[in-house]
Amino acid sequence: MFGPFERAVAGRYLRARRGERFVSIIAIFSLVGIALGVATLIVVTSVMSGFQQELVARALGISGHLTVESYAGESITDYEPLVAKVRAIPGVVSVLPVIDGQVAISTESGGLRGALVRGVTQDGLRGLHDISDHVIAGSLDNFGGDDAIAVGAGIATLYRLHVGSQLTLISSQSTATPFGSIPRTRPYTVVAVFNAGLAEYNDQVVFMPLPMAQIFFQKPNAVSGVQIWIADPADADRIVAPLKEVFAGHNVILRDWRHQSDQLVNILQVQKDTMFIVLGMIILVAAFNVISSLIMLVKDKTADIAVMRTMGARAGAVMRIFLMCGAFVGVTGTAVGTALGLVICRNIVAIQRAIEDFTGGQVFDSRVFQLTQLPSTVDWGDVVRVVLLGLALAVLATLYPSWRAARTDPVEALRNG
Repeated sequence: MFGPFERAVAGRYLRARRGERFVSIIAIFSLVGIALGVATLIVVTSVMSGFQQELVARALGISGHLTVESYAGESITDYEPLVAKVRAIPGVVSVLPVIDGQVAISTESGGLRGALVRGVTQDGLRGLHDISDHVIAGSLDNFGGDDAIAVGAGIATLYRLHVGSQLTLISSQSTATPFGSIPRTRPYTVVAVFNAGLAEYNDQVVFMPLPMAQIFFQKPNAVSGVQIWIADPADADRIVAPLKEVFAGHNVILRDWRHQSDQLVNILQVQKDTMFIVLGMIILVAAFNVISSLIMLVKDKTADIAVMRTMGARAGAVMRIFLMCGAFVGVTGTAVGTALGLVICRNIVAIQRAIEDFTGGQVFDSRVFQLTQLPSTVDWGDVVRVVLLGLALAVLATLYPSWRAARTDPVEALRNG
């Protein structure tokens, strides 16, 4: 497509000579603009993809791929045979019966806030590796006591709790006394503090031994739900049918992992698409710089174009020369931006920590974004989209100046020159 003549002339035009510095500086700025736009777009889309995957993966690591919940505050009684049947379903890896209940928590230092108490067995809590592998104080060895609880790092920080501290739980369910009904309250001892990496669990969830939760919420030999992990999350539909057979006759709601976090995933996807459009404008602005630099180059080389046309160069050859000049800026800028974006994505956590150490602040609030460090997952499909966008805009930006160069009248150009 591009012959030796076109390549030689385009290469000479790309090398700045005395008196042509201004045009070359504009071309360099255009290249840098495309590179920065492509790099920014790759980093942002990778971070948004990381948010999606991290939030879903961590939430599923604690909540399960499938969840069976009792309807409208009812209980699943005689649950142990049901759990045994669920474990026997092919593809099921782990099953965890739980009791969930809303409470208010308070301490000796004062203050009152809502929280979720989740009753699980000691072995069940050890199986939640996002919790058991991230115990930052205390130990789960003492979780089996009759007054033991494990709290998240957010609750511990807010109430200045440590291992051995007392935390009072206040249930919305009342207890009948000779003086009337009063809220059920009981103090518990903190035996472990965990950091799940999700602010939702660090700030709101308190784990309690299942037998104690059954007593506190008055659900003897019953649970409020069953969490299920399967070997292949994509195989959830196949597991649903046998689960319905197991829980036939029980008033329960069955949810799979695709519906547990669908609202959050959809919001993040909308944000990701919006950021792609907004940040794509950076590349578009850089493409306009390519247009302006090529127009200036065409104007500067009008006499050269006239001489080449007079010597027999066709209009198509002239057009290809300036197409190559613009394409070089676009392709080089896109390549540099892609490499820069991938390097930043690979070192995003180190960059985050360096910025925080230098400024003394936070890059983002973990309580808002529910993660303690900036995630980044390179989605190669998104990278290809960004690269194609950069190349397409850069090539389109060269069409008009190149067409204008090809349309130059050699006679008129020589007369005016």
